[in-house]
Amino acid sequence: MNTQKRTSGVVTATLGLRSVLVGSLPATLMTDHSPSRYSVETSFTRRPEHDEVKGMLGTRTLEVLADAGYPEVRLAVADRRLIISNTTLEELRDGLAHVLADRVAEVSSGVQELRAAAAARWRTAAVAEESRVTAVTALAESVTFLPSDPDVVELEDDLVQLENWADEGGHER
Repeated sequence: MNTQKRTSGVVTATLGLRSVLVGSLPATLMTDHSPSRYSVETSFTRRPEHDEVKGMLGTRTLEVLADAGYPEVRLAVADRRLIISNTTLEELRDGLAHVLADRVAEVSSGVQELRAAAAARWRTAAVAEESRVTAVTALAESVTFLPSDPDVVELEDDLVQLENWADEGGHER
């Protein structure tokens, strides 16, 4: 089961392709006027994220398509649809669909790995910052402002005690 989860606003399900959108096919398919090559739209399993779209439309995808024997195929993304141009249903059925599904999964997994690594770096930085703040606080609390002469400290303590007693027992100032 390919479920979709969100953790802190990030989609964690691997992006995939569902099925051909029949309504987007040329009306003349399987007639005497059928085009030799045309665009086929398919739906994604979820809305692709920006980095996934960027990866799918990049030069690496063109290289993968060319290496698999589909140098003329081009891709575009529109919302939750992948538009596969300059192809046929037969070509998709006979192997192109697998090449595309593998490439979409590869791109999606790569994006997820990059995000996981960035999240791990952020967590490490947050722990380091918390440790730094704790150390700074402990150091600040270790600072005392006491005179170095103990007699001055005793005199100050006596003056503080006298001030406290001044408000007790009916003594007038």
